Order: sequence, then C-alpha cells, then structure tokens
Amino acid sequence: MMKKTLLAVSLACTAGGLPPQAFAQTAAATPEHAFSGNLSLATEYRYRGIAQTDGKPTVQGGFDYAHASGLYAGTWWTNVSWLADAGGGTVSSSVEADFYGGYKGVAGDIGYDVGLLYYYYPGRYPSGFNSPDTVELYAAASWQMLTLKYSHSLTDLFGAVDSKGSGYLDLGASFDLGGGYMLAAHVGHQMIPAGSVGGVRVRSRSDCSYTDWKLGVSKEYVGLNWGLAYVGTDAKGDAGECYRNAFDRDLGKGTVVLSVGKTF
Repeated sequence: MMKKTLLAVSLACTAGGLPPQAFAQTAAATPEHAFSGNLSLATEYRYRGIAQTDGKPTVQGGFDYAHASGLYAGTWWTNVSWLADAGGGTVSSSVEADFYGGYKGVAGDIGYDVGLLYYYYPGRYPSGFNSPDTVELYAAASWQMLTLKYSHSLTDLFGAVDSKGSGYLDLGASFDLGGGYMLAAHVGHQMIPAGSVGGVRVRSRSDCSYTDWKLGVSKEYVGLNWGLAYVGTDAKGDAGECYRNAFDRDLGKGTVVLSVGKTF
C-alpha cells in the first residue's frame, strides 16, 4: 500500500461456433468473486518517497478480494524500522499491516476508486506515546495512462501530533515501452498542517510538508516481476528537521530501489 518519520516531530494499486457478439460478452465476463495475492522483495521500503527501513531490504506481501459489483477489500504487510529507529530504545515495532476496502467503477472513459485504508503498527510503546496507527480516506480517478489520487487522514498522520487532516495528492502515469517493458512516473505532494501541543506550536505547515517523485521501469522475466526505480524528495532531512532519523540519516534523500515480486 512517507510517513512515519513524522514521529520525529511528535517525539522532538474462438469460442468455437459462437457468434462474434457472444464471444465478446464471454471474454469480458468477470467472475463474481476474485482472489489474488502478491509477494515481493526490495532493496528498501520507500513510502511517499520517505525511507521506512533505514536503507535496509524489505519483504512485502498481501491478499486481495474483488467482487464483480466493484467492491473490494484487502490487506498488505511489510517490515519497517522507522518507529524503533525514532523511539530511542523505548519503542518495539517492526511490522506495518494495512487493511483497506472500497469500490471501483467506470463512468464513460473515466475509472474511479474510493475507499478507506487503515495502517496498523503492532508493538510496544511507552506511556503517553502518540499512536502511529492511521486512517485515510482516498479517492482516485484514472484516464488512459494517467491516475490522480487524493488521500486524507481522519486521524493524526503516522504519530505526528496534531496532524489530523493531512492530505496527499498523487499523480501517476504508465507507458508501454514495448518488448514487455513498462515505464512508470509519479509525483506527489504530502501536506501536513501546522501543529500545536498544549497551545504551544511544535510544527509549521512548511516543516514537514514536501514533494516526492519516482521514475521506474519494470518487466516480467522468468515468471517474476522485476523493477528498478529512482525515488527522490525535497523533504527536510537536515539535523533537527522532520526527516532526519536518530542514525543521522536523511530519510528523503534520493535513491535507487530494485524489486522483484510475484502476483498469484
């Protein structure tokens, strides 16, 4: 399915014999219930451009259910380290579990998708810790190779205090290069509002808001989906800023990510 290092602030997608019309209808038929799964490995987990595993590899996987009506639901799991990294030894959390559901449909040439996504971080946290668990409402529209999506947080965003109402706008495009190669491009903007605790300002709107981008190529080979992408951001990652972790790493610094996966 950025985030997470916002905690630094709170802590400091032939029919033989049949006439042509009947064949077209048969080919287009959608099963009433469809199930699928996915599993992948990557050199690093980046979310909205921000490192989630401190430059280390990640294992990710999930399951999805889709109904012919357009309703769907699913779950996706991955390892993370950003919470423990930022917690100074007081936090024990190494898993992100996403649960989501929604509805997809088509209106003319436009595809649409609306749903709800819950990010869950099981673990051990000290008393008074602002929960990183997050709920987002999202809506997307697609036309030809373009997809525009907006996500709006209904809770504090990944543990950042007083960040309810944060928004992420995402524009993506995919292009068939031929020979089985696909090119994907993306740009997104994460907006995090100014925040206060007990009437004391702890964050301005510009402190943790940022833009991220990604350019990648993928191809299926020997039954696996291979991907190579460059990911970058303009997130503030200098000392004492939102996207600098306890190991003095700029979590939004540009990097190349290699991935391999399988859908079944």
